[in-house]
Amino acid sequence: MADAPILGGSKKHGLDDAAFGARFNGQLVHESVRAELNARRQGTASTKTRGLVSGGGAKPWRQKGTGRARAGSSRSPIWTGGGVTFGPQPRHYTFKVNRKERRAAMRSALSVHAERGSIAVLDVAPFAETPSTKQAAALLAEWSGGGSVLLVLTEDQATIARSFRNLPRVAVRPASEVGIADVIGAARLLVSEDALTEISARAKGERPEPEETT
Repeated sequence: MADAPILGGSKKHGLDDAAFGARFNGQLVHESVRAELNARRQGTASTKTRGLVSGGGAKPWRQKGTGRARAGSSRSPIWTGGGVTFGPQPRHYTFKVNRKERRAAMRSALSVHAERGSIAVLDVAPFAETPSTKQAAALLAEWSGGGSVLLVLTEDQATIARSFRNLPRVAVRPASEVGIADVIGAARLLVSEDALTEISARAKGERPEPEETT
């Protein structure tokens, strides 16, 4: 069984092999990350075609005799103020990844951190009552090595989040909302003991996953 150091303590915390001992599946992780990132896109870009632009109903000038090129509408795409040809229209970018595939991808992402030794468990006791960004920075300074850190907490640990949320290159996410893109995109993963239990249960399918936004 793999284990993770406890930051702020001298002991180590065991990791569940079912969630942190999976074989890495790069293709599955890639598809799941794409699905998550695509679901975050708004897809609200919109342009007007020549049929939607106001005006342009009258022919600008007669067909012959002016010496100019013939024109049927001042809202032609080649005119200034005209419509747009093949411009973007509102759409959604989401595509489906099966629930079992998402869970397998999460296990792969978590297992990468376990294999690299880039996961640690946070001792929340020093931050439970009084937030201290200075203390949080000192705690992460040596362990993080200057890389990005994803801190995963539970919903009721908002006070603890206040100590870390303003630190550079540190992202704080609730365990109920953390995604595969968040986990695999962070250089190091820091979790509270309660959050570790929650994301392990999610990876094994024992708890519901967050719904993707469209």
